[in-house]
Amino acid sequence: MRAAYILTAALMTATALSGCKPPIDDPNVMYSDDHQDPIKRLETDVDIDKQSLPYQQTFYVPIYSNIYVDEDNPKVLLSATLSIRNTSLEHSLYVTKIDYYNTGGDFVRSYLSKSIELPPMGTLNYIVEKLDDTGGDGANFVVNIEGESTKTKPVIEAIMIGNYSNKGFAFETEAVPISNTD
Repeated sequence: MRAAYILTAALMTATALSGCKPPIDDPNVMYSDDHQDPIKRLETDVDIDKQSLPYQQTFYVPIYSNIYVDEDNPKVLLSATLSIRNTSLEHSLYVTKIDYYNTGGDFVRSYLSKSIELPPMGTLNYIVEKLDDTGGDGANFVVNIEGESTKTKPVIEAIMIGNYSNKGFAFETEAVPISNTD
């Protein structure tokens, strides 16, 4: 009787686990509406002629991977969301660079392998996980945006979220235009 019970339990467990899909670790895929990487979904094969686009701007976006709380808990890790929004009702924007740098100013990684097209009124949100503290407390993104109209200005922000003890907090930073040295 005991052997039958163990066999039945093992079969039920195996059946239940065989229907499970492996977990998706990337929050950008897991939390997107279509369960696709939002950058890959917006990639374009259109060859962007940088000389022909009248709007070209490079932005600096501060990110905080962690912040100081107190001497007993000096480092609290934060998750960050980079948000790039196209404010045009008519024209696409092209994001040609999203590079991530650490506190020391060292290049960490590029998020783009191809340019992406952000459609009119479109938004790209990209998450940097809480446990990814490679950027440190002074991390930042450098984002290049190009567009068909000089009247279209993107809104680029970063939202950081964290918790300490039983309290949660969130704050935002805004992108700062910097001179284009490319």
